Amino acid sequence: MSAPHTHTGSGARFPDVRDLVGIGFGPANLALAIAVAEHNTGRPAHEAVRTAFVERQETFGWHPGMLLDGATMQVSFLKDLVTMRNPASPYSFLQYLREHGRLADFINQKTFFPTRIEFHDYFRWCAENFTDRVSYGSEVTRVTAGPGDGDSDGDAVEMLAVHHRPAGGTGADGADTPLYTHNIALGTGLVPRLPGGVQRGEHIWHNSELLHRTRSLTGLTHRRFAVVGSGQSAAEAAEHLHRTFPDAEVCAVFARYGYSPADDSPFANRIFDPAAVDAFYSAPDEVKDRLLGYHANTNYSVVDGDLITQLYRTVYQEKVSGTERLRILNTSEVADVRTDSAGAVATVRSLIDGTTAELPCDAVVYATGYRAPDPRDLLGDLVEECLTDGRGRLRIGRDHRVATTPRLRAGIYLQGAGTEHTHGLTSSLLSTLAVRSGEICDSLLLSGAERAVRTGRTRPAAAAAAVPHPTGSRS
Repeated sequence: MSAPHTHTGSGARFPDVRDLVGIGFGPANLALAIAVAEHNTGRPAHEAVRTAFVERQETFGWHPGMLLDGATMQVSFLKDLVTMRNPASPYSFLQYLREHGRLADFINQKTFFPTRIEFHDYFRWCAENFTDRVSYGSEVTRVTAGPGDGDSDGDAVEMLAVHHRPAGGTGADGADTPLYTHNIALGTGLVPRLPGGVQRGEHIWHNSELLHRTRSLTGLTHRRFAVVGSGQSAAEAAEHLHRTFPDAEVCAVFARYGYSPADDSPFANRIFDPAAVDAFYSAPDEVKDRLLGYHANTNYSVVDGDLITQLYRTVYQEKVSGTERLRILNTSEVADVRTDSAGAVATVRSLIDGTTAELPCDAVVYATGYRAPDPRDLLGDLVEECLTDGRGRLRIGRDHRVATTPRLRAGIYLQGAGTEHTHGLTSSLLSTLAVRSGEICDSLLLSGAERAVRTGRTRPAAAAAAVPHPTGSRS
């Protein structure tokens, strides 16, 4: 890891101050770590941007509960962590294939869409280069002003303290460990969402834990699974359970008449282009709302067309054979779910005539999506320095930095979650990770230059605004 800064505040000097601490280390902050590493390539240590990351999981993982056999990506491999920003990067998916001896084999498949398992392995391959900068198995409890900053009313906050402790624990003697930094990047991802009143349990799952839960069920006799939801994850969960448990019935329950196909046509896909972020950001709020509505079917509650066809054929073939294990309970909802000694019982109500039926199940799987966590939950008193718009939402700059009062000079960057209202549909997706990481890196450099001017320090690297295109080793 690069040598730390020394920060001066209120007469005290604090060593080990980073330029950036990333909260969470999923694909978003991994892409940012790569952008910073590429900027640092060839620069002396005193010019490097110094980073650290805190990740709750024990190892790198990207939706590990949904790494289903055969499930493919919905985005092109060219939208990896780097290519849209730096096609010459040694961290590209093509470099990953080359290093693993599969480049020609992958090309021969004639596809832009690798399996999710392979793309996860690509992410893990990239993440291996940053283990010295990531505190795995740790959770951030709060973010405060750094020592000596903001002690008096009106005092500027140049530095933040990111307090973390072992995930699920209390830390040594109940104390958190602080990391000092001039900027933070929140990349904690999305939080699984369940309907009101529904609690996870041994027989009631969110689809995000599907693989972890089903592994304990192999070798048993099964009755039925119910899958609630109409999006891609719901369809994949239904297909996986139907294939994995050939003795069980699988009931797909959703309010629509049928699964709706995702719009992945070329013109619609332009909504995921980097240039579309510029257009969306500059549009009036009423136009932003319309665009989100127009193109929701590119991402929300929609299913890959090939998977819809596969599921329909399965239903039809089972009707022909007389053994119907995959049941589509459309125009319906789960009105109630409860557990009993044998599993769970879902009460399914028809939206057409109001009739109900009880389905005893081994498990009820809710594929009901995710919600964006409120980044303000970690900020404590610093929330008062964050500016909001007329709807109470955080104001966010084009560089993904939260707008704050002049008193808060340290930077708060949002990686995806919580920025859809300003940056559009790509906010929580993979499509613009590469470009966004470069934009944040550039912003860090500019803010570092401004800080150097304020404090009378010189920092040549901070004045550089462009991320170079390096070649060579990933080390």
